Amino acid sequence: MLTADDTHLYLHGRRDDMTSTVHRLGNCITDVGLWMFANRLKLNTDKTELLWAGSRHSQSSVTVCCKSIQLGADTVTAQDDVCLLGVTISSDLSLQRHVSNVSATAFYWLRQLRRVRLLLDSESAATIVHAFMTSRTDQCNTILAGATKCYERVMNAAARVVSDTRKFDHGLTQILHDDLHWLDVADRATYKLGVIRSTLSTVAHRSPHSVSGQPHSN
Repeated sequence: MLTADDTHLYLHGRRDDMTSTVHRLGNCITDVGLWMFANRLKLNTDKTELLWAGSRHSQSSVTVCCKSIQLGADTVTAQDDVCLLGVTISSDLSLQRHVSNVSATAFYWLRQLRRVRLLLDSESAATIVHAFMTSRTDQCNTILAGATKCYERVMNAAARVVSDTRKFDHGLTQILHDDLHWLDVADRATYKLGVIRSTLSTVAHRSPHSVSGQPHSN
């Protein structure tokens, strides 16, 4: 997959055939690099990241020789986590590191905002929270659909900052739903999935049959 400033290659392999998988991956990257060079682009091998994804049992069976791949003069070593379009993916396909990174960044900005909260009205505080905090928790949050506890502490802390209340003050649910009109974490992801599904359905029904690939009812 080619994007504006990034390239992603995916390759499926079996545990008992990792050497062949590494060889095929290396050839694929070389071919992509040649194509990019022919089109006046550059593949930065020194910025290339490698991730072997799978279960813990599969990870344990990867031999040492398959832990890295040679790309010209650069050696790319497999990592435990890589960033994919803003999402941190771990080798065991969990999203715990991603949630931890986003939460840490969000709490940092909330601490900075708490220092100047007395100088701001509620509307200005909410604007800052949306700009620096919820914009991060909402990014790619559809991959966390069903994980109701993700970012719950972050959202609660953000509501406390905007409403200028303390941790042990009562009425947090009312502040979130009635005063701020914020959806719960799980509902935010569900809402976005609904919007995406509705948009794709609309585009598919309005596009020509040759483009949409979906059968149209008469």
